[in-house]
Amino acid sequence: MRSGPRLGRRFGWLWGAYGASALGTWLAFGSFELIAIRVLHSGPAEVAVLSSVGAAVGAAVAVPLGPWVEFRRKRPVLVAMDLVRFAALLTIPAAFALGALTFVQLLLVSVVVSAADITFRAASGAYLKTLVPAEHLLVAGARFESTAWTTTIIGPPLGGAAIGLLGPVATVVADGVSYLLSALGIRATGGHEPPPERREAARMRASDLLDGWRYILADRTLRPLFFNTAVFNGLVMAAQPLLAVLMLGRLGFTPWQYGLAFAAPSIGGLLGSRLARPLVTRFGQHRVLVGSGALRALWPLGLAFLGPGTGGLLLVMGVELGLIFCCGVFNPVYSTYRLERTANDRVARTLTAWAVTTKGSTALLTALWGVLGALLGPRTAIALAGVLLLATPLLLPRHTRANPTTTEAAPGHV
Repeated sequence: MRSGPRLGRRFGWLWGAYGASALGTWLAFGSFELIAIRVLHSGPAEVAVLSSVGAAVGAAVAVPLGPWVEFRRKRPVLVAMDLVRFAALLTIPAAFALGALTFVQLLLVSVVVSAADITFRAASGAYLKTLVPAEHLLVAGARFESTAWTTTIIGPPLGGAAIGLLGPVATVVADGVSYLLSALGIRATGGHEPPPERREAARMRASDLLDGWRYILADRTLRPLFFNTAVFNGLVMAAQPLLAVLMLGRLGFTPWQYGLAFAAPSIGGLLGSRLARPLVTRFGQHRVLVGSGALRALWPLGLAFLGPGTGGLLLVMGVELGLIFCCGVFNPVYSTYRLERTANDRVARTLTAWAVTTKGSTALLTALWGVLGALLGPRTAIALAGVLLLATPLLLPRHTRANPTTTEAAPGHV
């Protein structure tokens, strides 16, 4: 999947580590919900709690970790977060083998993994800026994005086969081992990591927890992009459970058809990520960011017209293909744009605030759309999400500014 300039051995190890953990994540896609339903015989309310509350609480736990990560070397943090996820996940097959697995344990592991995910992503963004020259950040982002969509295509089918052959916790074991492999890969990057900036105060103050949000909200280019991604991701994800109810319930699609409807279009993400760099070279970063960000908002409304049979299946696949292709272009450009416009000593706090807000808005909107689906019906609620998504391009940044490549004071921070 490599194209463009060579980014060096250290980036190669980091890329390989990302590929291992991404494959493990997609092998285990939906595994917690499956275990809750088939092993613990949980009902819809418990499964909903597992899906939303675990992520939301994990995001809250991660809030103080952003400032903590900022003033530490990032490679040890990345290795530690991988090992935390490895250890937490392996408690599930261990408890299952002993007949001691409970719903509370699943929920606690979900919280730990969610908090570690956010912390890892914050540290990895800062670490990437030390490995890759600024002019090659888009190349690196496109390679990560290509890997993500490739594992999205192959992971869930392989995971389903593994569960059928080896049992309900097989993919959780695979996911845990993938984090161990990731830790080993990151450890192998070696080299010298520049020391982090020293903090002025010996202890972290309560106000420091808000540094990431203050920095984002004071920046006229990051602020609209922040709101755009929080609202867009939240509305897209909020409609997914309702779409599952509509397809698997009223319209009578089989589980394999439902899986195919979302797995096959993921090829669009792979294609889009490959085109991101050539498009930026030809049209410029800002135009591609705004154009792909606007185009991705046009597709979800089409799901409101979903019908039964082959025509309905093709409609979902077409909508998802268009949406995922646009996201495949947008995501690496957006992640590069965000990194370039964040000062080096603010990356971890900024990315933590970003991830916490995105996870929180997704959990909130998913819960709200569940209520709307019950009151208005799934199709009407899906249509409402699609209409609101049409307004999200208004939140895309209209201006650009010089990139802060050196340390600068966080806006509003004394």
